[in-house]
Amino acid sequence: MPPFNLPPGDIEALAAMIVSLNAVAAESNVPGDRAAGRAFFLGEGKCASCHMVNGLGSPTGPDLSNVARELTSTQLRESLLQPDARIASGYGLSVLHLKDGRTLRGFVRSRTSFHIAVQDLAGGLHPLPLDRVDRIDEQQQSLMRPIQASPDQLQNLIAYLSGLKGVTPGIPVARTAPPPENTQNGGIEFSRIQNPKPGDWLTYNGSLSGNRYSALRQINRETVSNLGVKWTFSIPLWTQFLPDTPYYRENMRYFGLETVPVVADGIMYVTGPNSAYALDARTGMQIWHYARPRTPGLVSDPSLGTNRGVAILRDKVFMVTDDARLIALNRVTGKLVWETLMPGEPQRYGGTIAPLVVKDMVIAGVAGGDWGIRGFLDAYNAETGERVWRHWTVPAKGEPGFETWQGTAVQFGGGSTWLTGSYDPGTDTLYWATGNPWPNSDDRERGGDNLFTDCVLALDPATGKLKWHYQFTPHDTHDWDATEPNVLIDAPYRGRSRKLLLHADRNGFFYVFDRVTGERLLSEPFMRKLTWASGIGPDGRPVRLPETTLSCPDHATNWNGTAYSPTTRLYYVIATEKCVAKLVPGSWKNQRTPTPPDPGTKYLRALDIETGKIAWEVPQVGPTDGKRVAGILGSAGGLLFYGDPNGYFIAADERDGRTLWRMPLNATIKTSPMTFTVDGEQYIALAVGSQIMCFGLNK
Repeated sequence: MPPFNLPPGDIEALAAMIVSLNAVAAESNVPGDRAAGRAFFLGEGKCASCHMVNGLGSPTGPDLSNVARELTSTQLRESLLQPDARIASGYGLSVLHLKDGRTLRGFVRSRTSFHIAVQDLAGGLHPLPLDRVDRIDEQQQSLMRPIQASPDQLQNLIAYLSGLKGVTPGIPVARTAPPPENTQNGGIEFSRIQNPKPGDWLTYNGSLSGNRYSALRQINRETVSNLGVKWTFSIPLWTQFLPDTPYYRENMRYFGLETVPVVADGIMYVTGPNSAYALDARTGMQIWHYARPRTPGLVSDPSLGTNRGVAILRDKVFMVTDDARLIALNRVTGKLVWETLMPGEPQRYGGTIAPLVVKDMVIAGVAGGDWGIRGFLDAYNAETGERVWRHWTVPAKGEPGFETWQGTAVQFGGGSTWLTGSYDPGTDTLYWATGNPWPNSDDRERGGDNLFTDCVLALDPATGKLKWHYQFTPHDTHDWDATEPNVLIDAPYRGRSRKLLLHADRNGFFYVFDRVTGERLLSEPFMRKLTWASGIGPDGRPVRLPETTLSCPDHATNWNGTAYSPTTRLYYVIATEKCVAKLVPGSWKNQRTPTPPDPGTKYLRALDIETGKIAWEVPQVGPTDGKRVAGILGSAGGLLFYGDPNGYFIAADERDGRTLWRMPLNATIKTSPMTFTVDGEQYIALAVGSQIMCFGLNK
């Protein structure tokens, strides 16, 4: 090519014009009336009948929320006028002819040598084995027809699309249409979460009550010997951004997934560090994956990438990111619908929680109480991402409870809310646990009881207002978060039917409450050795013992799942009998070496809820650190499932704890099992190290 003999100004203009040809639409000055283009998109053009923008529309076609950053204005025009010539990746039509004579038409979302997952034209996902497929016809055409629009309408539509630059954090989604209707594949209504099908696991705990007890009984005492691994799925555990300190090096040794899968209509949703996955629950085949970069500069578990799972409602799944953003993803596509940064000011907040859905709201809390935050619990509109209410766990001046703080520590008093709560539809009450006060052991500027740390809060879910509360450890200097499960049951209790709340606390006491009134019905130790209190007095306060250099318990139990069986009327919990040197003001993170050394022992314990006494126990061999405490799943099959400290996955008889089946997984198990059914088959799944493992009966 010969050189251009043009004036310098013309050369610059020509270069700018050539560069602009390759610029994405978001970086171009596209003429047109964007408001008129949006009206055409949602109305006469019927674009929203196939496409979604920020959660509004249909997931049948490609999500266009970020299309302006992906295509040029010329490519946008071509896509509208000649869709067959520019088929979006993954949206070429395929027709599956099944061996039973049926056909399935849609888009292939995932495929292996043995399985395939197809999204039908109504937005439903259909994972199925290829041995059920006779043939697949791949049609090189787009479902979309060329746009029928006047020149002005077309230009306005392109102008509108050129402004679609993705979700803006903190900006609620404008909802101009009603939420999607409940269909088998398109929506999970709250009524179904409130009354789940026997084979569904639609919340972190499987039910809103927080009781990890399943009515499924296909896997039972007689069949459990045939249990075997069906599939595994690996999730990367990224480690960048970790500070080089003894605390983080120590905790990274035990880092593993803490997610609990959620399963609906045969699709499993799991999380990893700042990531979410949709899997075929039958095979573990990935259908979609969402991820975002890790956030530097965080502290504690959020910096390790800890995440405990998702919530689900209608056409969305919800998760919390490491920097405490609540995000909504489309359930079919995995695309971001909305996001909001929950903290309003730069404290040491982080996010690890699995959110909870109550009615039309998503409720989530924050982590960071071990490093100085003002804890809170938030509720957000599930459709728009708009905050409905906030409940602070550390009161401000003039608010009830502020008088229980003497000194300056109230400003960043802790009270984190990182464990998923429970909900009682009958009394319309939300129950949430709160964490320890801060500083953990240095109470020189932290006099008083320090409400509302180490509490169970009973809240009005419509407003977040407090109905009643109970503080398990007033003025805690032991790091005894009350972030243990609050299990709701309706059961006969001492001769009358009652609505109960069960709670085994980290301070070593087991509690039973009337959850309607907050009346404390029982508070008995489930530890054999307690050095800090001789009991709980009639006023509900601990009867303190003189301080010693040895603190018992270290942590009697932890955040992991517990279960109550209506058959045995026993409550099951993993307990740790262990003493440590008492925390003293200063760098408490490095002061947990016991004097004298106490290796401690972990137990699977069954508690009688009427007396609090230990009905039976099974000692666990292996490490007793607080980082390897797995949760429990109970079932109507008469079984308890849990992971032991050495990485065995165990099925035990709920009557006496006797091991009926075991499998050495040789990895850290830090979370709780769950169970579900697909096509009439029951499965058990749990996170093990960096794997999701699924078990089923061998035939």
